[in-house]
Amino acid sequence: SHVQTVSLFICDEVHLIGGDVGPILEVIVSRMRYIAAQTENKIRILALGTSVANAKDLGDWIGASSSNLFNFHPNVRPVPLEIRIQGFGVNHFPSRMLAMSKPTYLSVKRLSGGKPVMIFAASRKQAARVSVEMINFASAEEDPKRYLHADEKDIQDYLSQITNDTLRSTLASGVGFLHTGLTEKEKSIVMDLYNAEAIQIVVVEHKLCWGLTLSAHLVIIMGTQSYDGSEHRYVDYPITSIVQMMGRASRPLKDSNGKCSIFCYAPKKEFYKKFLYEPFPVESHLDHMLHNHLNAEIGTKTIEGFQDAVDYLTWTFMYRRLTQNPNYYNLQGTSHRHLSDHLSELTESTLQDLETSKCISVDDMDLSPLNLGMIASYYYINYITVELFNSSLSKGTKMKGLLEILSHSNEFESIPLRQGEERALERLARRMPLKVRADDGYHSPHIKAHLLLQSHFSRQGLSPTVQADRDSLLPIALRLLQAIVDVISSAGWLEPALAAMELSQMIVQGMWSTESTLLQIPHMTKDLAKKCSKAGIKNIFDLLDMEDDDRTNLLSMTAGQMDDVATMCNTYPNIELKYEVEDPDEISAGGRVVVQVSLERDPDDDEEDEDDGGFVMEPVYSKLYPKQKSEAWWLVVGDVKKNKLISIKRVTMRKKVHNVRLDFIAPAEGEYDYKLYLMCDSYLGCDQEYGLKIKVAEGEEEDSDEDEDEDSES
Repeated sequence: SHVQTVSLFICDEVHLIGGDVGPILEVIVSRMRYIAAQTENKIRILALGTSVANAKDLGDWIGASSSNLFNFHPNVRPVPLEIRIQGFGVNHFPSRMLAMSKPTYLSVKRLSGGKPVMIFAASRKQAARVSVEMINFASAEEDPKRYLHADEKDIQDYLSQITNDTLRSTLASGVGFLHTGLTEKEKSIVMDLYNAEAIQIVVVEHKLCWGLTLSAHLVIIMGTQSYDGSEHRYVDYPITSIVQMMGRASRPLKDSNGKCSIFCYAPKKEFYKKFLYEPFPVESHLDHMLHNHLNAEIGTKTIEGFQDAVDYLTWTFMYRRLTQNPNYYNLQGTSHRHLSDHLSELTESTLQDLETSKCISVDDMDLSPLNLGMIASYYYINYITVELFNSSLSKGTKMKGLLEILSHSNEFESIPLRQGEERALERLARRMPLKVRADDGYHSPHIKAHLLLQSHFSRQGLSPTVQADRDSLLPIALRLLQAIVDVISSAGWLEPALAAMELSQMIVQGMWSTESTLLQIPHMTKDLAKKCSKAGIKNIFDLLDMEDDDRTNLLSMTAGQMDDVATMCNTYPNIELKYEVEDPDEISAGGRVVVQVSLERDPDDDEEDEDDGGFVMEPVYSKLYPKQKSEAWWLVVGDVKKNKLISIKRVTMRKKVHNVRLDFIAPAEGEYDYKLYLMCDSYLGCDQEYGLKIKVAEGEEEDSDEDEDEDSES
């Protein structure tokens, strides 16, 4: 309802429609126009981007008239930009990078004039190496501190906070670097020193160009290729990324002009001359990513029939480009008939794939969402992934199988694979408790995902580069696990569902579920956990019940460490659960069983607030999970003997007291010993289990009653 009331919609970087995020951007903008047309609410769309060759098509797509379309030449900038392109004929990539080192140094020396310089490198390793080389070249000229524009004493406080030895060393000489393997604190320090002009040069991994707010007088793009592990080859940077890097050479009110030097492979020189001095065309990639978007629209009832799906495509940018560039989209002709046939064929094949994966049902020309499709769109996961879950999970799936299925999700295809990483992964695999099938070698994103998850549970130290990969993987894994729980619940399997919930706890806390729950406490080691166990302290609740002096003597930690322990223990959930079966004597076969559950957090707290206005849910305490997270719970009713999940509900406690209603259809006549589970998604050791007995009477014979009524009427 809020989306339908939007009257101004601003889309920045609209030229990215031709990049990796293009299909998402295209669907969002198309949907806003589609909604506005359906609701007859006027909407104004403002799109901003770099110069493009086919701006008229973009304008038509967002509904802008020719008088409201402004497409400037690439030369039109707030600060004029001098562009130099230099080709290097060395075919071997590492050798080419070495050949660029001295020219990079000479460009800084000749063009910067002592002003800020930004160098873009192909990888994290390259960024660190170039930083060291800049200092080495300056040292060879007996001026090692050339790039440091501040007193060493003034930056000493900053350097003491840096844990990366190479970064600390280069910053002391006036050169910093930024890559995805650094901590947020280290990145912040580098950017602060650069913005204050204490250091002159910052070397940046090319992947960070989009989130960068820094600017420079001189930008050097040191190579325009990077290694793609999924394709096992070096690939060119997207032209949009190069344009973005060039745009960093802009300091309005400080410089009269900016400078950019692009070092590239010699055969690419003419290509960059053409596309960097002239507007470049953008094309749609929506046809490659259509399945997930159509599935989402069918799930929200925006599309309810085959014709709706075809009509929906007419609102897209792809539709505008089909006739303009038919060869690019494999269109056989540009007539209306060709266009109609192409859209129908594209829609039909997409819907057929979705139907095969059991995400939607197709009844003649009517489309309706199925449970798997709803799960995929709700958790924002690929339809291929949810199909994998549905086909691979079974009632006998254990923790090891869950981990394997999870790591083969399509979402992990984008995990970066680097040269020479196979050996490191092979060594890591030897240290992990669960064996990984690597018949075709270790150069697979799914094998890497599996090993990174195991290393997380084992609390295995990794290099900053691989650690960053693991940190990006964990939130995705948690989202996928919630989808797995839903898929298992739909099938009605109890044990795999409980195992998946346990795996969620393991991901958040970074430990195996077979280990002591005390390891969730900060600064707790395995040896200290064993010591606590011998003293009769088995879990966190036991630790909380101890006298302060006894606890201090047992843990033998510093005052600061004890403060961390206190913070974690105060955050650890203490839930009191009460439940009641409504009308237990009136349950009959085929009728509805209602279980009222009351959840009260920290029931022993003295501070009571009747309206819960003072209740604040603290974020989950975990030093090993990379993002802030709110805790949630699953309430489950299950039949242990039959491995059957009867009812499930996910609960987020935003109040001190939370009431939940669970209901399910009563089974055949008889007595049943069910279990009621309260499972946390974030902490181990706080789950609860209760016996739930119900007695089911014989159901009413509705059919015979109806027959008697019919006989009396006749």
